[in-house]
Amino acid sequence: MGKDVIVACDFASAAETMAFLDKFTDCKPFVKIGMELFYAEGPQIVRQIKARGHKIFLDLKLHDIPNTVKKAMAVLSGLDVDMVNLHAAGTKAMMTAALEGLTRADGTRPLLIAVTQLTSTDEESMRSELWIDRPLDETVMHYARNAMEAGLDGVVCSPLESGKVHEACGAGFVTVTPGVRFADGDKGDQKRVATPAMAKEIGSDYIVVGRPITKAEDPVAAYRRCIAEFVG
Repeated sequence: MGKDVIVACDFASAAETMAFLDKFTDCKPFVKIGMELFYAEGPQIVRQIKARGHKIFLDLKLHDIPNTVKKAMAVLSGLDVDMVNLHAAGTKAMMTAALEGLTRADGTRPLLIAVTQLTSTDEESMRSELWIDRPLDETVMHYARNAMEAGLDGVVCSPLESGKVHEACGAGFVTVTPGVRFADGDKGDQKRVATPAMAKEIGSDYIVVGRPITKAEDPVAAYRRCIAEFVG
């Protein structure tokens, strides 16, 4: 499995998204479609971007009772995306049900990964608001092991945690890491961040990069910089 940069297309409309993707005339970046765009445009935006030849990470973070998640994943599987996710906090039963729903009749399915803790969450908020008293690192590793035992392909985690996840779950267990910023960039609302080069060194398999690319003066140049620093 090669490393790759996933561009977070966190736009409010199809028009904005297509205008952005039109800038990439000589390559087809792997893109992330999140809640904002999916809720604004619906499944058709996934079909449009897929028809352009892009790989797609559909980032909807499902979290519900197992049967509901199973049925929802069966619908998402029909969109021909390459990666989908859910919250590991939904329990092993939910994750197992999600896999069942996601797997097509011919046995194929997108990659399924679990969110451990959001990169906007720090240990203080985890303790005071979520009432999780275990250290953040221990919680992330526990959720990652649960996901592995449920049969998932990997987790979403901070780039700072990707090496430890591989130690706990094996080199083949995929780490998808948001919270990536250039060394000379703004952290925004992310708290557990790394540069593309750091993420590569620590062991991320995929980095998810939004504003450092989408808000750059030259998005294509920023994307190429990410590829150079992370993929090499």
